[in-house]
Amino acid sequence: MISAAGPNRDSSKDAREQPFWNEHAEFIDRLVEENFIWMGGPFPDDGGSLVFFNAESETEVREKMKNDPWQTYGILKPESIKRWQIFIDPRTSATS
Repeated sequence: MISAAGPNRDSSKDAREQPFWNEHAEFIDRLVEENFIWMGGPFPDDGGSLVFFNAESETEVREKMKNDPWQTYGILKPESIKRWQIFIDPRTSATS
């Protein structure tokens, strides 16, 4: 999922200084523990983010992420969700 800075993001502050940071971090950490989020992080230059999920569908991603406090309070806004297939992963020496 690619997200952009939402209307309530303070562009003068980094991610950890945004409102509702603790609630957002707890929410994301829980999805990582559930193995739903694979990896992700912010775009430091524009306040958006990129997150990779272990999901079967866009609907599943949207349903889980709708409860992210940063979406709820307009710190981030979802822009797009794309299915992605891994062909190269040097961590596992896998190529498809």
